[in-house]
Amino acid sequence: MKSYVLLLALTVLSAALPCRSSAGSASSVTIKIQNFTYNPNPITVPVGATVTWVNTDIVPHDVVSDDKTFKSKLLEKDEHFSYVFSKPGTYHYVCSIHPKMTANVIVQ
Repeated sequence: MKSYVLLLALTVLSAALPCRSSAGSASSVTIKIQNFTYNPNPITVPVGATVTWVNTDIVPHDVVSDDKTFKSKLLEKDEHFSYVFSKPGTYHYVCSIHPKMTANVIVQ
């Protein structure tokens, strides 16, 4: 029974962590749009990282940075949008149709 509880806890923990892969010095991170939130939030990535947002909600969402550095189209369920962060800084973004949905990408 303890093994089952430990396995369940590890499964839940791994689902909460961002997906990362390494290709040279660049990395990739996936942010899930779920339950009207961006998850994880905030997230820190290196310069050159590709961030991909995937909408897992049944309603459409988008991803729009405050300074319009990046802007996705309206994403339907299971659609995605990617952006490569080439400069350090903090990028605040929102869903333009659900403005209470906000998050940050910190690029170092």
